Formats: sequence, structure tokens, C-alpha cells
Amino acid sequence: MPEHAAEVTAAGIARLAGVGRAAVSNWRRRHADFPRPVGGTETSPSFALADVEQWLRAQGKLAEVPLRERVWQQVTGHPAGAVTALVQAGCVLLLVRDRSTAWPALAAVSDPRLTETLPVALEEVLAERFGPERAVRTPGAAELAPSVALVRGAADLAAETGARQAFEFLLGRHLDANPRQYTLTPPGPAALMAALAAPGAGPRPTVLDPASGTGTLLRAVEQPGALHGQDADPDLAALTALRLALASDADIRVRTGDSLRADAFPHITADTVLCHPPFNERNWGHDELAYDPRWEYGFPARTESELAWVQHALARLRPGGTAVLLMPPAAASRRSGRRIRADLLRRGALRAVVALPAGAAPPYGIPLHLWVLRKPVAGIAPSPELLVVDTTATTTTDQAGGGGAGRDRLDWQAVHAAVLDAWLPFDKDGTVAETPGASRSVPVIELLDDDVDLAPARHLPPPAAAEGAAQLTEVRDRLTKTLSRTQELTPPAVSGPAASPAGPVRWPVTTVGELARGGAVTLRAGGAGTALAGAPVAVLTDHDVLAAQAPSGTLPDGPPEEPVLLAAGDVVVPVLGGGTAVRVVDAATAGAALGRNLQLLRPDPSALDPWFLAGFVRATANTRQASSYASTATRLDVRRLQLPRLPLVEQRRLGERFRALAEFEEALRLTARLGEQLVQGLHDGLADGTVAP
Repeated sequence: MPEHAAEVTAAGIARLAGVGRAAVSNWRRRHADFPRPVGGTETSPSFALADVEQWLRAQGKLAEVPLRERVWQQVTGHPAGAVTALVQAGCVLLLVRDRSTAWPALAAVSDPRLTETLPVALEEVLAERFGPERAVRTPGAAELAPSVALVRGAADLAAETGARQAFEFLLGRHLDANPRQYTLTPPGPAALMAALAAPGAGPRPTVLDPASGTGTLLRAVEQPGALHGQDADPDLAALTALRLALASDADIRVRTGDSLRADAFPHITADTVLCHPPFNERNWGHDELAYDPRWEYGFPARTESELAWVQHALARLRPGGTAVLLMPPAAASRRSGRRIRADLLRRGALRAVVALPAGAAPPYGIPLHLWVLRKPVAGIAPSPELLVVDTTATTTTDQAGGGGAGRDRLDWQAVHAAVLDAWLPFDKDGTVAETPGASRSVPVIELLDDDVDLAPARHLPPPAAAEGAAQLTEVRDRLTKTLSRTQELTPPAVSGPAASPAGPVRWPVTTVGELARGGAVTLRAGGAGTALAGAPVAVLTDHDVLAAQAPSGTLPDGPPEEPVLLAAGDVVVPVLGGGTAVRVVDAATAGAALGRNLQLLRPDPSALDPWFLAGFVRATANTRQASSYASTATRLDVRRLQLPRLPLVEQRRLGERFRALAEFEEALRLTARLGEQLVQGLHDGLADGTVAP
């Protein structure tokens, strides 16, 4: 094997071939010519990517490795690590984007010559985009030696999809593969934070994010003039700088370091500051920063690191500039921070507190807040009111359907509209009409008590009584109808094996894998595909299948790739968790894309009934024998699932029974949700006086 050849794990082989991990393990056992491990460990070996590709093609399991997968495997198999590979690929992609005429000449030379000449070209483009003090260091010839295939592949991918899209794909795949390594700000709250700051920012604003992470907040700003970011992690700072430079022609300045202890932009006067600071940091610099001039509103306690970030943001704004910070809800009510909160209110620096639904951003289990701040302008009286907005009840599931908050259910369009509908008139007039249960402009004098508690729910009136009573009546009517329907759908009494002298029926069986080889069913794995031009496509997620709800996901950005679209009659099976949830796609779900961790089984209607297939796929004994178990998860190999060999007429007879059971199950789910909503609504109505005893 060449010295710097890319390696791939069993999981990577499964991705290349579109199969499960169990299939790769089976190939290793059954085929003596399967490539031998070249690295890794005994329990997690790695293989030479070129050898794997050659073997897959010889077996007819792979016609051609997609370019994006080849580049991704080169990233993950890089000897210096995936982050180093991403930075080097990003540098080359920036060169391709900004010096499109220079790359073809470089690409034409030999590999050794390329490693010698490429650093010079990269230094020129990096210095031009990021300045002398930059987070992205120019790699030398020795560092680029293992990366020749990677940089050539990245440039080819840029020619195919665009430099920005190529980097977004690689970075997004890396972040997805390492979810516990990074604290990410999802696109929904990032777009909302940028929109809240936009009205006062002016054209082509200067924007700062002092805890920039992966750059999502800065990337959400429309038409920026200058983007400044700082992060304590050097790798994240480099990736963010490249991401922003590939996405925008703005002036990009990204530095490495702790913004509280070693501020890289002490003299900046930004139009906007956007920040998702680290939460609950005790070691934020309390001891060494006691006399820092940024603490204009009070010296934060050791337990109030978030209030240190708030004051840092205000210190870097121009007068009249806006800062929007994502905050933990405790920061609005902790007693240790009440004096600073009071001074922020008295001087008009804090303008709004918005409660987001749980699941908006990590940590996903709590409803985070947005604080909107405005740096006071000398000579202008502070605003006498604070806007509070509560969107915690906003989900994609309708109120009658129940459901509860969760990151897969959030309707960001509704959250976005609810917040801006309150903020924009308040920002213009200093007050806004009250919306019960949703928003209110609260006189500051009401908040300046012993607690200075800014939690929106504590200052919002309940929804109108008449509307609440009418809604509960509607829920009760729906529950009554659903209970009646559930009774109609209750299956008839069943007879056990004793009713048949021969005992349980024993059919001859086949497997899904055998049916797939015979053409009776087509298998497709979910997760591939990106957003395409035209109407947006909803994504059926594994959570949607488990919760029996409508598709709630969205396709990611990236190089254009056709997703797997669902058709009526498809059978969708989650492959993680070892559960027994199965979904037969109906007309309402048809056209959605197949999400990650889902397997599609598309039966040939002339040979296989979909409800028959779904019914036997769901059987507990069947899923148990087809599952493999790892230390942290259970994975289903759908090819090992068994079905009886029965004529189509008999399949349809059994399929109708399975369909009836599915309808009964859905009626039970709806009954439970409506019952819970009615009981909770009556509790709340009796407690707040909106429902008569």
C-alpha cells in the first residue's frame, strides 16, 4: 500500500456500498479475497480505500464510488486527522474559488511538484482574505504530501458542485460524525438571531461573534460588510474562517483565543454582535478580570459567566448597535445576577427576552432564551418597557394532535413569525399590543423588585378565556368521536393454537435479501440527498416513523444530489434501536425524502403485498433474529428479515388484517393525545379561572 493511502473503516465500506455494517462483516467471513486490514484495531480495523473499491467493483457491488464519497473517505482516512484534512481541503477550495485561473496550472503538474508549489499559492490567497494575523495557517510541503489525492479530489468536487457547497458537505459530514465534540447552533435560531439584529444594523454591517464555534451565526447574516469571529479552539477558528470566506466576499477576520481573557478585537465598534456563549462556566476568568472596564453594569459573580458575555457584547458595540445572545433560562432569574439585570433594565440596554421552545439548540432538554440588547446612546432616554415573548408551545404538531416540544418537531417558520411580529413594532415604537400567552411589553418598573425575574412566562397573561373554553370543547368532541371509532376498530376475539389440532401454522419462509435478489422488492438506504432547486422537499425522519407523524425534517445544503423519494406502498423501517416500528407510505407521505437511519423496502405489487410485508417485518421474533448488537446501539439488518412464501391472494388477506391493526393503533394514539390535552386543559382552566367549576 502506498505510504499515504487513504483508509476506510467497515462503516465507511457500508456507506460506499449502500448496505449495513452486518453485510460488511458477512463479506469478510464469506470471501477469502476480501481486502485485509491495514490499520486500526482488532475490533475496529481499517482497510485501504483503493483495495476496497477494487473488490466491490469486482463483486458487482459498486459501479463507481461517487466523487463526494471518495473525497470524504480521504478526509476521514487522513493520517493527520479529519480536521487537518478539512482545513487543507478548505484552503484549496478557497484557492479554486478566488484564483480560478491559477488552479488548472497547478493541477497539471506532478504530485511531488504540486506539494512544492501549492504552499506559495495558498499563502497568497490566505493572506489576501484573512490578513497577517489569521486563524488559518498555510500548510507546508511536508504537510501536504499525504494530501495530494485529497486536494485534487476537493478541487474536482468544486468543479462539479461549487467550492462553497463542497466545503459545506465535507464540514457537515464531519460535524454529523462527531456530535459530542461540538456545541452547534442550529440554522433555525441562527436565522432568527440575525433577523432580530437586522433592523438597526444598517447596510453591509460589521458583525462580531466572540464565541464563533463553526460560524453558523456569522453565516446567517445577510450581505455583511465585515465578519469578525473568535474561538478558543484553533481548529474551529480555522474551519470557521474558511467557511465564511467560501460563503461571502465580506472582510473576514477570525482569531484564536478566549474572548473574555484575551480579546482579539478590543477596539472594534460592531454594528451587531451575535453570540451563543458557553453556559455555566465557572472558570471564565472571574479572579483575573475583576477590574476589567467591560463590567459597566456590574462585576459578574463566578456563577454568572453568561452575564460576562452579555457585557462583553455590549462593550464591543457602537452606540445604538444591537446584540443578540442565546442564553440559558436560569440567567433570567438567578439571584446572583439580579443587580446586573436591574442595571441593564434601568439603562435601557436590555430590550427583549424571548423564550424559545425546548429543542431549539443544545442543551436540547430546556427552553433557551434570546436576549436582545441595544447599546445606549448618550442623550437618548432609556426605554421604559421590556418586550417578553414566549414561543415555548410552538411545535410542528397541532395542539389537538398533542406531541410536545422536541428538536425534530419545531416549526421554525412559526417561531420566526411570532417573535418578529412582536419585535419589529416594539423596536419601532417602544411598545406593542399585548397578545395573551405570547407577548407583552412590560413596564421596567414592574420588573425592578427583589428578584428582577425576566422569565417571559412569569409576565404574560393566560390566553383569552373564551378561546380556551372553545378549544377544550372542540378537543372533547374530537375525543368522543375517536373513542367511538376506536371501539369500532377493536379487533375481534382471537383463537389460540388449541383451536387447531396441528398447532401454529408453519409456512415455508424466505428472506428480504432473497426477495431483493429476485426483484420482488427494492432496497434503498436513507440519508443521501441534498436540497435541490425548486419546491422544498420534506424529509421523513426515524423520529417521524416512531411517533407516527408527518414528515418533519428538511434536506441539508450541499452539493446537488437527488434524494430517495417515497412512493405510496413503500415500506419504511428504522434500522437503529431494535424497535418494531414500521410505516407503509400513504398518499399524504408520498413525495417526501427518506431520512437517515431508515431503510426503504419497495415491493413489486405483482409479487408482494406491502401490508403483508410490513406486518411480518414488524413481528418481534423477526426483528430480534435480524438485529445485531453493539455496545451502544442495536442495528437491524433488513436483508435477514423473514417472510412466508405465500400466494398473492393469501398475502392480501393477511395484509388487510395488518392494515386494520395499524388503523386501530393510530386511533389509540390519537385517543391518548386528545385525552392528555383535555385533562391538562381542564386542570389549567380550573386553576386560572377560565373554566367554570
